[in-house]
Amino acid sequence: MDLSWSHQHLTRRRTLAAATGLAAGALLRPGPALAAAAHYTNPVIWQDFADIDIMRVGDTYYASASTMHYSPGAPVLRSYDLLNWEIAGHAVPVLDFGTKYDLNGARGYVRGIWASSLAYRPSNRTFYWLGQIDFARTYVYTATAVEGPWSRLTTISTPYYDAGLLVDTDDTLYVAYGNTTISVAQLSPDGRNQVRAQEVFRTPSSVGTLEGARFYKINGQYYIFLTRPANGQYILKSSSGPFGPYTMRQVLLDLRGPIPGGGVPHQGGLVRTQSGAWYYMAFVDAYPGGRMPALAPVTWTADGWPVVQLVNGAWGTTYPSPAVPAPPRQVTPMTGVDTFDGTSLQPRWEWNHNPDNTKWSVGDGLTLRTATVTHDLYWARNTLTHRIQGPTSTATAQLDHSAMRDGDRAGLALLRDSSAWIGLKRDGGATRVVMVTGLTMDGNWNTTGTGTEIASAPVSGSRIWLRANADIRPGAPRPGTFSYSTDGITFTRLGPAFSMGNDWRFFMGYRFALFNHATQALGGAVRVTRFEVSTP
Repeated sequence: MDLSWSHQHLTRRRTLAAATGLAAGALLRPGPALAAAAHYTNPVIWQDFADIDIMRVGDTYYASASTMHYSPGAPVLRSYDLLNWEIAGHAVPVLDFGTKYDLNGARGYVRGIWASSLAYRPSNRTFYWLGQIDFARTYVYTATAVEGPWSRLTTISTPYYDAGLLVDTDDTLYVAYGNTTISVAQLSPDGRNQVRAQEVFRTPSSVGTLEGARFYKINGQYYIFLTRPANGQYILKSSSGPFGPYTMRQVLLDLRGPIPGGGVPHQGGLVRTQSGAWYYMAFVDAYPGGRMPALAPVTWTADGWPVVQLVNGAWGTTYPSPAVPAPPRQVTPMTGVDTFDGTSLQPRWEWNHNPDNTKWSVGDGLTLRTATVTHDLYWARNTLTHRIQGPTSTATAQLDHSAMRDGDRAGLALLRDSSAWIGLKRDGGATRVVMVTGLTMDGNWNTTGTGTEIASAPVSGSRIWLRANADIRPGAPRPGTFSYSTDGITFTRLGPAFSMGNDWRFFMGYRFALFNHATQALGGAVRVTRFEVSTP
């Protein structure tokens, strides 16, 4: 992805407004055999997983995604049918790329884990994650199981922008990368160093920007799959080896997507099923929720070019389900109830920047001790986030607030560069439940508003249930609403609807967020005994 705002303004914003037209592809006309098969509906995951890299190892499918400033980073998703996915782990356990990722004197919003790559190397039965950080250098992490533990293998001085990692059939590691000028690097056999790099393609000015590389070897041909943000997908093909020369063909442009009001499916990857069928998993810009994965079948021309199968000239809302073996088990749902048992957080949780691990714990609920003295939620450490399930979903958190101290602020937020929350303020020995809006950042991700309390009510006792409902369908009005309960049964609405922002430039979509920070002194705590994300 390109973090040049002027470029994005001319491409992504324009296509997010209205995506129309036809792609280079054949119409999919289901016959009787297809009509009898089970179908799936796009998006296959209505949660924010962007810049997808996807692959199959045996009978299991894996995908990775961008997480920017959230920690741990680079989630690895797992599926057995390409349709039902679980979060298995994270390839980057901690964002140890500088103190700004700790919210320590600086902030890493809209930095961190961008478009990166996930690959599997059969020779040593190892998974590889590769990505560049802050335009400075590239990091490689490895694990023998996607659940981890993941460890850093090496740091490479060349920043492989929007990288695609290829494990060739002879076990050589190659990386395709770049923006407009596309290059290929060869790594040393142990994957620790670059041994060769060469420019292999320069994008014609008539096309504009190409980036988001994915690197494949298919039937002896080398392919670099590239996106034109945010409305096109192109592919380069070489019959002469990984360093080219390459020829280019358009895969899709201004293709109507499967989410009403959303953008053009793009910047994903190709994957082949056990039976030899091909699919393209892309993402759809669908703010305020983020970028949602969508799946479409792919066929190949006689001369070796991929063609996305369309429905009525668009990326289909439904397609026949992939023919794959019966899954060995059901995947773990990405929504539902969490009582924070055990010794670690479930992988569906990610912190806003790295946490202070001395200030939180799980087991008998999630305890959040205040880690920061601030009036600015964007500076508060140990804010724990959960993706919002689309098109609408509700998060309900049960809190024990008996250990709060004067000046503490704890609650449940709809978190992005324009935020609102419901929660507790404890001042002068009294506790109130409040709704706060007007938390804002500017385009450089500096705080421009720390929030205004617009509704409140007194509360007593030690327990409260906080609820946030989010409608993340693109378009107006994109409402988020808040309510609370003192018995867990009857909920009272608090404050007006909050209109969630839909600008793409923060990249990440809105999240539910649990927080607890001090405004006077550290020492207070809250305990979240139950958290649930539910859909209608």
